[in-house]
Amino acid sequence: MAGEQSKQLVELYAALQPNASLVTPFEINVQSALDDLKRRLEMTRWPNRETVSDWSQGVPLTRILPLVDYWRTEYDWRRCQTMLNGLGQYRTEIDGLGIHFLHVRSRHQNALPILLSHGWPGSVLEFVKVIGPLTEPTGHGGNAEDAFHVVIPSLPGFGFSDQPASTGWDMERTAHAWVELLRRLGYTHYAAQGGDWGAGITTRMAQIAPEGLAGIHLNWPFVIPALSRLKAFQPTSKQPSQALTSSWEKARDISDSKQRGRRR
Repeated sequence: MAGEQSKQLVELYAALQPNASLVTPFEINVQSALDDLKRRLEMTRWPNRETVSDWSQGVPLTRILPLVDYWRTEYDWRRCQTMLNGLGQYRTEIDGLGIHFLHVRSRHQNALPILLSHGWPGSVLEFVKVIGPLTEPTGHGGNAEDAFHVVIPSLPGFGFSDQPASTGWDMERTAHAWVELLRRLGYTHYAAQGGDWGAGITTRMAQIAPEGLAGIHLNWPFVIPALSRLKAFQPTSKQPSQALTSSWEKARDISDSKQRGRRR
């Protein structure tokens, strides 16, 4: 069923956008990595028990042994793998980097596309529980008008996206990549959401202001005082700590640097 849906979506992309043929279905199969992990856990050489009854010498051996045994014998990654493979996973190359993403379309005709950006450290798994309510709101107490087509990319270097071979994949570059991803999927009117590192990327998308972006939602808003307020700030004896003063000075330096960059 999932394979058939992936095929249909790829055909839809091709019809909507000529370069969408660059989007390919993706399925997780990491059995060799699981076998290697189990083998390495079994070969672990454990230290002697700590000489204290607290955590002052590190994680107690009585805590770490059951945890490792759970990962070695009980944890069922295949359940998670099957779930992700059933949602609809894809890969595409943007700006020279392979990007992995989930794409789940709503059956509701006027659904609004939304891109969800995860944080650090994190993965697309952060959003698994909201895919149903977003794509099928009528089954979760909502209305058809509340529906979204959901796009959830793995950040560069995370999950099944490629690891960059050089520096430069900052929030702004990733934001541009997300705009291109949505364009490649044929979406011309969409929203974006993010938290943690994803909130920074989503904020940059809003600052870039691509033509199709209708709005953003953040669960970690980045609020920076205006440059004039930073410059006017003068530490006094009433300030709680030197650390706060130092933070303000750094913020002023960053703001000055950004202002000079805009002038150039």
